[in-house]
Amino acid sequence: MAARDDGGLRRMDKGKLKGHAALWVANIIWGVNAPICKSVLRSAENSEGINPFALSVYRMVGAAVLFGLCSLLLPRERVKRRDIVRLFFASVFGIQLNQMLFLWGLSMTSPIDSSIIATVVPVLTMVLAMLFLREPITWLKAGGVFLGAAGAVWLVLLSSHGGGRTSSFEGDVLCIVSAMSYATYLTVFRDTIVKYSPVTTMKWMFLFAALVSLVVYWEPLSEVDYFALSGRTWGGIAFVVVCSTFVSYLMVPIAQRYLRPTLVSMYNYVQPIVAVLFTVAIGLDTFGPTKGLAAACVFVGVWLVTRSKSRAQLEAEQQRKGAEQK
Repeated sequence: MAARDDGGLRRMDKGKLKGHAALWVANIIWGVNAPICKSVLRSAENSEGINPFALSVYRMVGAAVLFGLCSLLLPRERVKRRDIVRLFFASVFGIQLNQMLFLWGLSMTSPIDSSIIATVVPVLTMVLAMLFLREPITWLKAGGVFLGAAGAVWLVLLSSHGGGRTSSFEGDVLCIVSAMSYATYLTVFRDTIVKYSPVTTMKWMFLFAALVSLVVYWEPLSEVDYFALSGRTWGGIAFVVVCSTFVSYLMVPIAQRYLRPTLVSMYNYVQPIVAVLFTVAIGLDTFGPTKGLAAACVFVGVWLVTRSKSRAQLEAEQQRKGAEQK
């Protein structure tokens, strides 16, 4: 019995390690996504870019094609009809509203504002997980979430000098709604997402997203002057489609399978760190002790959330105590 339990614990530890690795990959990519997207989108500073609705179509159609091709290389997985309906709504919240509103908002506001707003995702996810999944809000979990948020906001504000600071109330509101949509996806649809393989869930979700985006955004898509786009813009589009969409969205359901929604969302706090390091690497910013302290707050916050107990763990402890009392 003990040997079987040890084997189960080892499998669980390996699963958690796989989940953390997947989140690192996704959030490192998303960390550099905002500045790259900003360089691709048409805005007051960039008249040669494309509109956010067209970029949304590229993301959704491109990812749908890539996930469809991947599914051909894997064993076919049958999805229940009621789960297909749930995957449609998961697509609405996790992809369509999330990505379209983010790109639309980013085209009107600054990457700094969008990075700060992204810090509300773990807070919203923690509350929604309590309401829908009955996950407890412990002092350790709440402290980790807010410490991580403080570190992320502090880090972004320390890096707020320089160009590209054009803010917009409308753009910020769109980014907030995008964050709320993603938090809803992580919690409300988790049970459906973990039923099937990551490729299967993403294939269906991006298929729905691609069909909806083509119908809704056909006009802005047709207005793009493709011959006028520079090689740099095409390179940015390729990065957004392949890395920021296909690879990152393949990683998230892997993490959802092994980790709690609040912990998955906590990795949003890694994105500002990656964004700052990216700007440092290309010579647009510096990284000193103060920013190092802010980054440390983020990592300590994530660690605290990993140490907090889930509902299943608390229930198991109560059962153990009850058995001991008997």
